[in-house]
Amino acid sequence: MKSELTAALKNVLAALDFPDTSIVIQQPKNSEHGDFSSNLAMQLAPILGDNPHDIAQSIANKLEIDFPQLVAAATIAGPGFINIHIQKDQIISQLKTILKKNTKFGCSDIGDGKKALVEFVSANPTGPLTVGHGRGAILGDVVSNILEWNGYEVEREYYYNDAGLQMQRLGQSVQARCLELMGKPAEFPEEGYEGEYIIDIARNLIGEKGDSLQNLDNLATFIEAAEKTIFQDIKNTMEKICLKFDRYFNEQSLYESGSLKTVLAELQKKDLIFDESGATWFRASAVGLEQDRVMIKSTGEPTYRLPDMAYHRDKFERGYDIMVDVLGADHKDAYPDVLAGVEQLGYNPDKVIVLIHQFVTLTKNGEPVKMSTRKAQYVTLDELIEEVGVDVVRYFFLMRGMRTHLNFDLDLAKDESDENPVYYLQYAHARLCNIIKHAISIGYELNESADLTPLTLESELQLIKNLMEFPTIMERAHSSLEPQSIANYLQELAGQFHRYYAKERIVTNDQAKTSARLILVRVLQIVLCNGLKILGIRAPERM
Repeated sequence: MKSELTAALKNVLAALDFPDTSIVIQQPKNSEHGDFSSNLAMQLAPILGDNPHDIAQSIANKLEIDFPQLVAAATIAGPGFINIHIQKDQIISQLKTILKKNTKFGCSDIGDGKKALVEFVSANPTGPLTVGHGRGAILGDVVSNILEWNGYEVEREYYYNDAGLQMQRLGQSVQARCLELMGKPAEFPEEGYEGEYIIDIARNLIGEKGDSLQNLDNLATFIEAAEKTIFQDIKNTMEKICLKFDRYFNEQSLYESGSLKTVLAELQKKDLIFDESGATWFRASAVGLEQDRVMIKSTGEPTYRLPDMAYHRDKFERGYDIMVDVLGADHKDAYPDVLAGVEQLGYNPDKVIVLIHQFVTLTKNGEPVKMSTRKAQYVTLDELIEEVGVDVVRYFFLMRGMRTHLNFDLDLAKDESDENPVYYLQYAHARLCNIIKHAISIGYELNESADLTPLTLESELQLIKNLMEFPTIMERAHSSLEPQSIANYLQELAGQFHRYYAKERIVTNDQAKTSARLILVRVLQIVLCNGLKILGIRAPERM
């Protein structure tokens, strides 16, 4: 509909001998002001040197005269806004368009087959996935879906590190628990991992290796057992929330390939690397950042900035058109340094889109549930899934903007009434399915060529207009890569339907009206199902 109106306005500009310009069409917040509005006259006023109200009146008059089959009325508001009322039959006819596109309705070709890489979760195998990891996991998955919906060829990637100091501490923690379980003296490492899962790993390892563990000074056996068990648990958790990755990228491979040395050498050529106090630094202040950053500590251990630069260099070399990094708030200060390094390596940092999500607080009975990963005072993602279900977990992580702190209300999440936004949405879809089944059971058919003119109520027209917005919602989601906008749209659409259903009977003895309303119901079902699919949430037929 916006495309048709845009084409009509372009014709009007040409007919009036007005200069061609970009045409912005929006939906007014108040539907009484029209179906669409445009500030076109105010854009043209400085160019034409005329009053915007007069320009708007000329455009409105010509629009009504030349396109009466599309435009019912065009009025002027304020200094020169053009408010446009579309013919009702044109609005209603959009149901047939949506019906025809079905599962493809809302798709676009914005991506035009471009290659996109989305990297998310990327938790190291030192413990189970926590609630905090869960938010990044679901965001990354849905961002991938949004890009695919808009025509990109998407790959999902998990980046992890199974080396370094944290893995040493993990191995030491398992070793200490093994010795304790065998009744031997053991000193638990400072900043070791204290979770129950460490004891489980130790117990299994004793069952496999027996007393031979008492004499092992090499941590490799303990690290390997912990990594294998934990990473399998991570993969199992991701399967529960319907996550699949195309690639697992190990940070250690960057060390083994010499990629870190290559990055340092290339930056050294530009005099962006220097030594001070036994450490190796990136001269970030020379490329517009506030302060220089350590790349290799005086202990010889790289900070994460160096392997991250090497990792992004690898991504660029693989030839992606865009690369999306979904990161927690603790990465906020580091990624500008990484992108600055990437640019100095000769790559375009604009191809990297960094999405930072804020932390999650679980609340129960209005009080926060305390979480500390190293001290094992946390709720695992598995536990959360078991308590409230996959659909609820996914939706609750998406229903707030990623840049805002998320309070995950366990009481609301466990509520199976329409107070719970997930059930509210799913119940709308199930009710739509039930209406169609009931109609068919008493002899009605879902006739795609049905006459739609009986759809005359304002509530029906508003539903259709909202359905027509779905492609725009998906394009906006592509621009922002913010799934919350889709969740908000679906809630609004479900609310509109529930209110309509409370007042109007769909299946009656009036065959013409029933046939038309069944088409409306079917289209509502299509759009809700498409939206839920993008969010990775089930669209049940019964509840």
